[in-house]
Amino acid sequence: MPSKLDQLRAMTVVVADTGDIEAVRRLKPQDCTTNPTLLLKAVEAPAYGHLLDEAIDWGRKQAGSAEAVTAAVCDRLAVSFGTELTKIVPGRVSTEVDADLSFDIEGTVAKARALIAAYEARGVPRDRILIKIASTWEGIRAAEVLQREGIDCNLTLLFSLVQAAACADAGVFLISPFVGRILDWHVKAGGGPYTAETDPGVQSVRRIYAYYKAHGIKTVVMGASFRNTGEIEALAGCDRLTIGPALMDQLAAEEGPLPRRLDPANVGEAPARMTLDERSFRFLLNEDAMATEKLSEGIRLFVKDLRALRALVARRLEQAKAA
Repeated sequence: MPSKLDQLRAMTVVVADTGDIEAVRRLKPQDCTTNPTLLLKAVEAPAYGHLLDEAIDWGRKQAGSAEAVTAAVCDRLAVSFGTELTKIVPGRVSTEVDADLSFDIEGTVAKARALIAAYEARGVPRDRILIKIASTWEGIRAAEVLQREGIDCNLTLLFSLVQAAACADAGVFLISPFVGRILDWHVKAGGGPYTAETDPGVQSVRRIYAYYKAHGIKTVVMGASFRNTGEIEALAGCDRLTIGPALMDQLAAEEGPLPRRLDPANVGEAPARMTLDERSFRFLLNEDAMATEKLSEGIRLFVKDLRALRALVARRLEQAKAA
């Protein structure tokens, strides 16, 4: 019998959630996603020292303030990793806009354009890249602008139907509704114990999937942030699932039937279509304590790792100047 990973691939596009180039090469996913946390881990690994060395050497030749050069080197690193990943996966690579731009429409648009230009300068066409943006009101508005320019976006840190509905209205290419972080919140709040069927993160993605399919929304649903293989199996059939290497290895080692759980032709009861403006979006998001708290926390964590990456780059630039 085929492994559960192979069975999953027959009904869902499997995406690797990692910056580890060798893991992507081994697991052979269709797409790959990265974020500041994954990029920081990858840069600190000796195997990818050459990418950091190249970016630092480039940065030494750039004019401008130390802060601007450091930021430019971090962007170059993200594009370097992304370019390497495009040589391995046949599909898309997601590259994240700086998390400290999560409430800056113009800044997000400018950064996304710069990242796409950097990819195109390396011969990577824009249809191989997804620009990853936090699902704030400002992030969604920025994505709306970018989508009109032919720059496809992946809206991340998505924890609620309200965020998903606003992304759909903006014509976003793909959303990444989180599963594991929703579970974490409910467990911390005293909920559970949960099975794969009662997992609140799984239920959230199923609700969003039903909403999209019932209302003919073309935005791709890519479940993300998994804590165990049970969550993944409970979402088998979702458009895409982005999975870390450890869980992909577990699925590859497991046999047994993997039934399809999500089917666009049979979504069952779906939420009514929502009409949102900025006021209603902010109010409804605020009414959802979990989504509000996890969105804020997620941005803070990504900013923390982005600052750590910038600090590492700044130290290396200083060392290079002193050498």
